[in-house]
Amino acid sequence: MAKPCVFCEIVSGAKEGPTVYQDALTVAFLDHRPLFPGHVLLVPRSHHELLADLPVDQVGPLFQSARLLSQAVPAALEAEGTFLAVNNRVSQSVPHVHVHVVPRRKGDGLKGFFWPRVSYRDAAHLEDVRSRIERAVATLVTSEQAR
Repeated sequence: MAKPCVFCEIVSGAKEGPTVYQDALTVAFLDHRPLFPGHVLLVPRSHHELLADLPVDQVGPLFQSARLLSQAVPAALEAEGTFLAVNNRVSQSVPHVHVHVVPRRKGDGLKGFFWPRVSYRDAAHLEDVRSRIERAVATLVTSEQAR
């Protein structure tokens, strides 16, 4: 039997979560293992593992809520800004799409905390990567238009 989704349990009220915002399509609550106090997780009410799984008509509302929280969190906590992140499978501890909204202050010690910096080998490598992504985008746009 599959383990229940903890975010779905919070959304349904079966599990308590310190909710800071909710609307018809999204719920936001404090992360139980915050990077800093005020670290918020924003989730769609419906279960979707990855951002690519989220129906297109729910992407806008999710990021409208993220935009709202990116203003509310620093205002509430006298922070200088926020860091927003979406892990997509890798480093995604709960398989339910979610946006991290983390309060930030200069000198808070969060330096490159997610990734190492890896440069392109040369201009040809950069162009190869650029063109491969461009082709993948074109393929996806074409397939979306065909639906």
